[in-house]
Amino acid sequence: MKRRFKDNKIFNLLNIVFMIFFVAIIAIPLWNIVALSFNDATDAVRGGIYFWPREFSLESYYTVFEDPAIYRAFVISIAKTLIGVIVHTAVTAIVAYGMSKRDLTGRRLYINMGIIAMYVNGGMIPNFLLFKEIGLLNNFWVYILPVAFSFYDMVIMMNFFRSIPDSLEESAMMDGANPLVIFYKIILPLSLPVLATIALFHGVYQWNDYMVANIYVDNRELYPLQMLLFRIVSENLSPNVALGTNVVRNTTSQSLQLATMVVTTVPVVIIYPFLQKYFVQGLTLGSIKE
Repeated sequence: MKRRFKDNKIFNLLNIVFMIFFVAIIAIPLWNIVALSFNDATDAVRGGIYFWPREFSLESYYTVFEDPAIYRAFVISIAKTLIGVIVHTAVTAIVAYGMSKRDLTGRRLYINMGIIAMYVNGGMIPNFLLFKEIGLLNNFWVYILPVAFSFYDMVIMMNFFRSIPDSLEESAMMDGANPLVIFYKIILPLSLPVLATIALFHGVYQWNDYMVANIYVDNRELYPLQMLLFRIVSENLSPNVALGTNVVRNTTSQSLQLATMVVTTVPVVIIYPFLQKYFVQGLTLGSIKE
């Protein structure tokens, strides 16, 4: 008994040490970026800044926020995140509710087609040609429509819907409710945990995505924040040079890159603690498969 207690104590101690190490290797580089972004740009070139700014300065942030492209990119990112989450969650939920019915005609065929589509797709060039043909190039809806549905998210929702007792739907049907009324007034209110989880997952994807803009959007007025940051970092430009504006301050390309990275990351960092429980829920909601 004592041996088992001692082993558990050692195991718990190792877990704590591992978690501290894991958090440290993630948090320290992020904190270093924040410290550098608040340091004087000319002084930061000398190096030696790790945890605190040596010469505190907000010049880089003034320069970033003086560029109207930043505000435009913020609006695009927020719009595509909000609209994308609403459309994706609604479309996926509707399909998942139908697929949760075992007596649905062709259900097995649809499941197999979805599984195949998860691993096999046309590729980047056919997608580009398709989007060009239907007018999605340099169009805001290229952020929304191609990802309006996800088979993986549908499976998670489908399994959750199947956990709701059939007796609730049968009682509603006896009272004269049709399937549409049952879905909106009974199923959805009982499914808030899975809806919040899928909405959160897709919202994080929409906020962080830049590849769609990189491939399908040339219009700089449609750039989201992440695409703006991608151009700044990949081309080693300041936000002003990247977007063709001229704001002169005591800054460097690196200081502006770091400040833009902080500005881009802050919204997710603020929101995440309030929604963390839904991430944990999302790991188990779809764990029961057919």
